[in-house]
Amino acid sequence: MDYLEGLNDAQRRAVLAKDGPVSVLAGAGSGKTHVLTTRIYHLVRGGVPPREILAVTFTNKAAREMRERVRALLGDGKDVPFIATFHGLGRELLESYGSAIGIRRFFSVYDRDDSEKAIAAALKALDISTKELSPRAVLGRISRAKGEGMRASEFHEKYGRSSFGARIVAEAWLHYEKALKAEKALDFDDLIAEPVRLLEEHPAIRATAQGRWRYLHIDEYQDTNKLQERLAGLLAEKHKNIFVVGDGDQAIYGWRGAKMENILNFDKKYPEAETIVLERNYRSTKNLVDAANAVIEKNKNRKEKYSTTENGAGDPISIHAARSAEDEARWIAAKIRALIRDGVAPEGIAILFRTNFQSRALEEGLLRAGIPYKLLGTRFFARKEVKDALAWVRLAMDPSREADRMRAASSPPRGLGKVTLGKLAAGQRALLRAGELAKVEQFERVVDELARAAQTLASSEFVKLSIEKSGIRRALLEEGSEEDRERFQNVEELVSIAVRHDATPGKEGIALFLAEAALASDQDEMDQGERSGVTLMTVHAAKGLEFDTVFVSGMEEGLFPHHGMGSEDARDEEEERRLFYVAMTRAQKRLFLTFAHVRTIYGSESLTEPSSFLADIDRSLVVYDGTEGNDIFI
Repeated sequence: MDYLEGLNDAQRRAVLAKDGPVSVLAGAGSGKTHVLTTRIYHLVRGGVPPREILAVTFTNKAAREMRERVRALLGDGKDVPFIATFHGLGRELLESYGSAIGIRRFFSVYDRDDSEKAIAAALKALDISTKELSPRAVLGRISRAKGEGMRASEFHEKYGRSSFGARIVAEAWLHYEKALKAEKALDFDDLIAEPVRLLEEHPAIRATAQGRWRYLHIDEYQDTNKLQERLAGLLAEKHKNIFVVGDGDQAIYGWRGAKMENILNFDKKYPEAETIVLERNYRSTKNLVDAANAVIEKNKNRKEKYSTTENGAGDPISIHAARSAEDEARWIAAKIRALIRDGVAPEGIAILFRTNFQSRALEEGLLRAGIPYKLLGTRFFARKEVKDALAWVRLAMDPSREADRMRAASSPPRGLGKVTLGKLAAGQRALLRAGELAKVEQFERVVDELARAAQTLASSEFVKLSIEKSGIRRALLEEGSEEDRERFQNVEELVSIAVRHDATPGKEGIALFLAEAALASDQDEMDQGERSGVTLMTVHAAKGLEFDTVFVSGMEEGLFPHHGMGSEDARDEEEERRLFYVAMTRAQKRLFLTFAHVRTIYGSESLTEPSSFLADIDRSLVVYDGTEGNDIFI
């Protein structure tokens, strides 16, 4: 069995563990995907028909990679097991057996925009203004409840007489369910919830599905929520051949409803389970592995696991303190330019950041240095919330701008629909009904107030006022979901940009700010889809990737670890520490950690403290790169 050659003892045990429940605790860089695909190949070689093997993961990219690896092992022309995301599995179950619960074979699926529009319609039917409760926030609450396994009727029974917000969510959910049924559609959460209902309510179908897939594999098990874990349990109930791979130390999606306990307590659910720990790191240098161990071992809620490596010591970790976020970006750009000059490929370099708003200064630094880059996710000035805020600023400067008027009137929503706005654009104001006219006049009063303020205010103060008067602050920060509150930090970053032009008060200063934003937007809107270069992304987006060299910016207390936007949203520090562990273990050879002494947030300069996580790294593994005397902070 030459395919077993090159595997270490723990990897070989995992591949050869054929029957019964198996839990593989796979440390960063330990070759878990190789183990999982080799194990599938071993089952087929041992006589298990591919059609009886199921493998589930979380992203289309991961599923595609796993499928390609298995196909390469099996050879051309051979059947490949069913390998899909959880949502892909759910769709397959419903298309095959969903008629038993009234779901037609070719159903449609609502995307997020469809769902938000349906929720907005539900709120309107309840006579609730989207100013009072945003559709995004309502949808987030519903999604979380569905992930916990709740149905609309159960949620309504539990919260129908609760607080105002919960009561409205309960009522809106019932309306939303009716809308989905009328359209014969499901949303993304239903692709998990409905298969669970199907299997629980129909034992014959459950038995058929269990016979169809006798061997079940689940990747990234620490990221499963309550309902996904139930779905896996239902499929594995008869044969108990469930093989899960994951790492509690990389559980970073608790805020989405993921339950790290699913992997930590796997042996309690399956007492006969074999547990295998993959501790050898093939990715990173010894210095990086030792530093990551030192960080993650401070967490108490984890399975004991200590990564080792046979790689060389490598470079020490570099820590750099900058005066400001702009200085930090300039230093990173200069360091990258030097690395590229020394032969490091730009594609092998990544800059990671904790929150999206940090990307603006980093992008600017790379552009000024002429370093090609690609930003995973939406570029700063292309983000919806940023475009919304800029539309309000431009409209106040020139109320005749029809495109900005249309955008501002619906961002945030204020009950001005397309028909109403269309009448206004066509000069048919006289055709507006009394209710429509009242909403239009209220909107126009806000625009007029901002237009007057633009005459005298400094640009940063004017941007702040626009964010406040438009309702963007309230919609995102006060009424929005956790995701919305992080999006608000992008809007705050606009104020920090506007501060640069405060020396020129009134419309001239605001015009300079808008010109800067427009110029950056032109740069951002270049097609970078196939462009090579340095990669910028959030740490969350970097999970599962690896790079020769990694920069982690913004290593400041309150930013990383992130302390949330208020006491109710305070992040779990152990999850923040796991997130830093993920960031560190993306690096193969070099890791740079940077922070700024001063960071401008919402137009105000604030003194910062270095992240408490930096103190967890042994001094022997660190150098202070261009930051003489900064060891006093560590």
